[in-house]
Amino acid sequence: MKALFDLDCELVGWLAPNQHIFDTDMNWVAYVANGHAWSSETADWLGAVVGLCCQDIDGRAVAWNPELGPVSSVRSARPSRSAKPARPARPARPARPSRPARPSTPAGGWSTLTFVAWLSQ
Repeated sequence: MKALFDLDCELVGWLAPNQHIFDTDMNWVAYVANGHAWSSETADWLGAVVGLCCQDIDGRAVAWNPELGPVSSVRSARPSRSAKPARPARPARPARPSRPARPSTPAGGWSTLTFVAWLSQ
């Protein structure tokens, strides 16, 4: 599990790379398929997942991991709807990571959405 931070370096969730996204209470909030995030509640497209960075539908960074830093890009084409996987078992809560240093603003900027708003779009 990889920690996800917002633009203020606050822990907002956890990413099981190429599989699932959990909030800080380890609730399943999204899944990852073909490089894109999808809401676990509505199965709506949330945006691309580039490495360990979750982007909004405009390609701007919403949540990131210090291993690769925040990445923004151009708006990606809306992908075909992905099949919703079965609900994963709730994972054990990882140890709280230390707060990373504030990264440089990614080219293209940060998303205007908070992590919670991103999940709710």
